[in-house]
Amino acid sequence: MSGSDVRKPRLGLHSFRAKFLLVVGGAVLFDLLIGGGIALWNVNRLSSDATRQVGLGLTKATGEYLQNYVGTTAERTDLLIDRVHTEVKTLAGSMQTLIDHPNIQAALGEAATQDPSFSTPLAYNAASNWWQNQPGEVSAVTVWGYLLNAGGGLPPDVAAEVRDSTAFNIFGPSIQGTGTRKLQVYYIGPKSAPILRSTPYTNQGVTFDRVYPGHNNQNWWDFFFPDLYEGWQSWIKNPSAKPVDDEITTLSPYMDGVTGKLIVSFFHPVWTKDREDIAGVVGADLTLDQMANIVESVKIADTGFAFLAMSNGNVLAVTPEGEKTLGISNSSPSVFDRSLRKSSQPAIASLPLNQNNDGVIQHIVLDQRGESVRHIVVLKSLEPTNMWSSGPIRRETMSIGIVVPEREIYATLFAAQESISRATNRILISQIIAIIVSLLIVFAAVFGISKRITAGLIALAGAARRLQAKDYSVRVSIPTRDEVGEVGVAFNRMAEEISFHTENLEHLVDERTKELEGANQEISALNSKLRDENLRLGAELAVAKQIQMMVLPRANELEAIPEVEIAAYMRPADEVGGDYYDVLQEGSRVKIGIGDVTGHGLESGVLMLMVQSVARALQETGEHNPRQFLDRLNRAIYKNIERTNTDKHLSLAFLDFENGRVTLSGQHEEVLVIRENGEIERIDTIDLGLPIGLERDIAPFIATRDIAFNSGDVIVLHTDGVTEAEDQEGKLFGLVRLGNSARHHHRGSAEEIKTGIIEDLMAHIGTQKIHDDITLVIMRHR
Repeated sequence: MSGSDVRKPRLGLHSFRAKFLLVVGGAVLFDLLIGGGIALWNVNRLSSDATRQVGLGLTKATGEYLQNYVGTTAERTDLLIDRVHTEVKTLAGSMQTLIDHPNIQAALGEAATQDPSFSTPLAYNAASNWWQNQPGEVSAVTVWGYLLNAGGGLPPDVAAEVRDSTAFNIFGPSIQGTGTRKLQVYYIGPKSAPILRSTPYTNQGVTFDRVYPGHNNQNWWDFFFPDLYEGWQSWIKNPSAKPVDDEITTLSPYMDGVTGKLIVSFFHPVWTKDREDIAGVVGADLTLDQMANIVESVKIADTGFAFLAMSNGNVLAVTPEGEKTLGISNSSPSVFDRSLRKSSQPAIASLPLNQNNDGVIQHIVLDQRGESVRHIVVLKSLEPTNMWSSGPIRRETMSIGIVVPEREIYATLFAAQESISRATNRILISQIIAIIVSLLIVFAAVFGISKRITAGLIALAGAARRLQAKDYSVRVSIPTRDEVGEVGVAFNRMAEEISFHTENLEHLVDERTKELEGANQEISALNSKLRDENLRLGAELAVAKQIQMMVLPRANELEAIPEVEIAAYMRPADEVGGDYYDVLQEGSRVKIGIGDVTGHGLESGVLMLMVQSVARALQETGEHNPRQFLDRLNRAIYKNIERTNTDKHLSLAFLDFENGRVTLSGQHEEVLVIRENGEIERIDTIDLGLPIGLERDIAPFIATRDIAFNSGDVIVLHTDGVTEAEDQEGKLFGLVRLGNSARHHHRGSAEEIKTGIIEDLMAHIGTQKIHDDITLVIMRHR
């Protein structure tokens, strides 16, 4: 082949090489853009779905948490009021029994007046015109001036009332000194002879003259409580006239003129023997501080708070910061008037307090320093009561409210959404970079292949022109061993070889397309895996685990317990566990609880949180009876399980320690006691209770067992995740190994014993997967 017949390769728009690059490169570019676009769209869709699902999960969990919190606070407040009602009813029942037996009442009153420890003679105050006994008696009794005769003496019926009511000195002080802290307990005579007898003793005659001018000239009931006495009398004729089916009437909270404190009075009338009229009234005064302490102790997020309000909007208890947020203040120094209806915040002024609120979540917007801030409000109604406030007795339903900014309670949600957004952006950038790199590689490959292919074609074209010139001796030297090389060897089959060469090009494109489709499927699989991981980690790990760990006892709480050392370990099998343990202290009394919710995951974690909240509430109310404590906790959890329609329940046991005495109650795993000399005792709890949440009433099944617990003794509490942990051969750790490990380490501190047992347990498990939650509590007598 001569040099004049060989042409240099061209790369013009009409050349074969340019057309090859445009067709093949365009097809590959189109495929990459379509595949990459679908991948990017799937990533964006995955991000949106994950954000929505995480948001729904966290919003639901937060709502249930707030509803349970406000419900628990309302139950604590109702329990306090119920205790006062019970004490007043006890006093009323004692007085009613004497009234129903007048001979015994008169004899008891006559005998009491002869005993100086129960009664001192009345002395007349000429300046103020009333009679009163002297200090030293357990109660003060005062006979007001309008009850006296013309000579300033006591009429026979009034003297009889003073004598017969002396029995109050027996019952009143015991009621005053036990149960709920009360300001005072008193007895008031009927409207015909309303003498006042109260305990503890105060100089009430002088105090009333100073604080309530003119009271000594008008009947007690008409002066202080107009229409109240007549309201009670209407109950005799028509029992259905009671707004609430209860004998007790609560006075609207008011500022006490004697102490200056905000108080609530509870009145219970006692009836004549024939039940035709009122024979007298017993009552008790309770400072509102006790209910306020329950409400003001509520702390949610950074600035969330609770408040207690009457149906007319008057707020009885709230923190100073909460008062500012609600936009309210007391408008009068002498009358307690702090109404939500007068709030500077329109959303607060319109809250539905006169309805039967049952934990419905409301979203409102409050103005805070010129900024509109979204808040969540949850209201819960207390038990209704009869209430008097300057008029007829009416039905009153107070409400507990919780207010918290959305940005604080949903902080975890916002963080999870931001994390998903950042992860999505990283994936999108990686996808775009991958597409660009793929395009560069494909174009470089196509460009190289085109050069290799077209070199042979140019040589064939020159040979064809030589052949057209009748130069049949022309030969083409093509070093490649492909179809183009075969064309050079068999030139007479040039048309077939060119066709075969074209088909080969199409085959190359198909193979490349299949490779890209495979890459697309791999990207889709990675997207699916990423979505599952985001949902699981975002919903369970970021929310449930954080909430679960928040309620565990702090190290400083355990170190502050004087007589015992307590160390605990808890490891969930998954991100969210179903085990429960807690250490509650009230004075010298320590209550340790341990339990195991069926399964693990979000529902089990929420049920564990319910148990912790109810147990804490019962402890704070002073419930010291182990059987009643477990029974009331079961009732509360059973109602919550019934409401949430879940099939969860749990085994649960409590240890009560006080003054060296340990009492065990509830059904759970066996309790191990390692004595100071190394002896091991196993205590079965199967007969001490029933799983929590299975039945509404488990009181008949609850029993207690006292355990000797001396200096150097160690008590080991555990869940089945410890004893049922398997090694690589499937052998369980077991109760025997647990006891031997505890005995081996029992000379050390509680923390050292716990660490030693956990190290033995992990050595047993080795590389085997942990299938169940592991919880261990060590209690060592100092």
